[in-house]
Amino acid sequence: MSSVKTLFITGVSSGFGRALAQQALREGHRVIGTVRHQAAKQEFEALKPGHASACLLDVTDFAAIDDCIAAVESSLGPIDVLVNNAGYGHEGVMEESSLEEMRRQFEVNVFGAVAMIKAVLPSMRQRRRGHIINITSMGGYITMPGITYYCGSKFALEGISDALGKELQPFGIFVTAVAPGSFRTDWAGRSMVRSARSIPDYDALFDPIRQARVEKSGKQLGDPQKAAQAILTLIATHNPPPHLLLGSDALALVRNKLAALHEDIDRWEELTRSTDGE
Repeated sequence: MSSVKTLFITGVSSGFGRALAQQALREGHRVIGTVRHQAAKQEFEALKPGHASACLLDVTDFAAIDDCIAAVESSLGPIDVLVNNAGYGHEGVMEESSLEEMRRQFEVNVFGAVAMIKAVLPSMRQRRRGHIINITSMGGYITMPGITYYCGSKFALEGISDALGKELQPFGIFVTAVAPGSFRTDWAGRSMVRSARSIPDYDALFDPIRQARVEKSGKQLGDPQKAAQAILTLIATHNPPPHLLLGSDALALVRNKLAALHEDIDRWEELTRSTDGE
C-alpha cells in the first residue's frame, strides 16, 4: 500500500487542523479539509493546488455531510484517514451555563464527529482498511472547574472512540483518540465561547482560573507543528494505538489522575465488593 494517503480533516482554517494539513501537504499527502466560508476555501486550496481541496461544511449540518463525503470520494477517490479535528471549548461555571450552550458543545464536539465517522465508514469497511483519528483532549481524562461541558464532550468522544475501535477491528479499520494537553492554538482565545458570570458565590474559585487561562493563551507549552508531525507518525504506523496523549503536561496530569483513581478504588474495595449477590 502506498505511503501517500488521502486525509480528510475537519476544521483546517486554524489550530491543529491547519498545522496538520500543512505538514501533510509538505509530505506529499492529499488533504481535503472542511471550511465554513468561500474565502477560506480558496485560501486553503491555494496552499498546494492539486493536492489541497476544501469542502464548505459545518459539521453540525448533519444532512450535508453524506453529500460532501460522496462528492469527495467520487471526484478524488477513497479517504484513507479521517481526522475529526473540528471543535471548540466552552468555558463557564455549570450553574451559570445554559442547557443550550451544552447542547451546542455536544453537537460540534460529539455529534459532528460521529456524523463524519458514519459517512466515511461504509467505504472504509468495504475496502477493509482505514484510520479514524478523533482529536479529544486531556480534558477527556482529567477535569477542572469551569469547563464542565467541554470535559463532558471530550469524555464522550473518548468513550465512543474506544468502543468504536473494538467494533471496527475485524475490518482492519483503526480508531485512535488523540488527547492533546495545552497547545499554542486559539482554543483559549478567540475560539472559546465563554458564559457570562452571574453568581458571586463562584467568584473566588473561578475568576482566577478564567484570568489565568486568558493570560496563558498563545503561551502554552505545546507546539502545534510538533503535534502535526506526531499525528503523521501515528498515521504511518502499521498498528496505531487506540489512545495517544500529546504533551508532557497531559502525560503528567493523566498519570496523576489514574494514580488517584487507583487509590480510590483500593480504598473503597470492600464497599464495592459488598454489593455482590450471595
